[in-house]
Parts: sequence; C-alpha cells; structure tokens
Amino acid sequence: MKLTRRKTRAEVPSMAMGDIAFNLLIFFVILARATDDSHLQWTPAKVSNLANAGPSMVSVLVDKDNKLYLNGQQIGIAELAGRIETALGDAVHGERTVLVKIHNDTLAQRFEPVIEAISEAGGDLVHIVEEEKQ
Repeated sequence: MKLTRRKTRAEVPSMAMGDIAFNLLIFFVILARATDDSHLQWTPAKVSNLANAGPSMVSVLVDKDNKLYLNGQQIGIAELAGRIETALGDAVHGERTVLVKIHNDTLAQRFEPVIEAISEAGGDLVHIVEEEKQ
C-alpha cells in the first residue's frame, strides 16, 4: 500500500526577513569597527635601578627570534609555569622575583602568555629593558 505525503510549504514572513537583514547589518558594522591589537605600539617600563628589585631566582628571556629561555635554557611556553614554580620553591612573597627580558620587536601574542605563566607560578615580575645605544 502506497501512502501519499502531504506537501507542506514553510514560508518565512516578509517582516522577519527585514529583522534578519537589520541584525546582520549591525553584526557586520560591529566587526568592521573592531581593530587588531596584536601590533600595539607600547612603551616598555624603565627600571632605573635594578638593584632595588632584589635578587632573582629565575630569569626569562624572549629573544629577537621569539625563542623562549628560562635561566639560559630554551624552553616551551607550555612548560614555563611549572618550571618557574619549581624554581621558586617555597620562597615567600617578595623573594619570588622573576626577571623578564623581552626583545623590542616581540608581538603581544608572544609575550602575553609568558607574563601569564609567571603570574600563574606566583612570581614577582621585574621587566628589564635594554638602554638605547646612541
């Protein structure tokens, strides 16, 4: 026995089409106004007297090739927080100084995870900036 199907037709009301078009327009206008902040120009902090920062147990370096070093040994970003936490051990707050040196041309998307890893490990961040050579 063969059953015949009723064909139903779904129609979208024309008023709804106007709402959809308006929402899409707003969406694309907002996206067009968004800016890419990965190339932000920023002025790094200056450390006038590094001796006031106190002794450090850990140093982190991001070189001009975006390679990451922890105490002179190359390391990956995934293991940075754990290794810093291990190096700092049970040191109390104020003695958990981590010296960070980041190359001037390093983009935010590279150095922000480094700063986040130091924060996760509980380190006190001190940023070292090379003086401009004349």
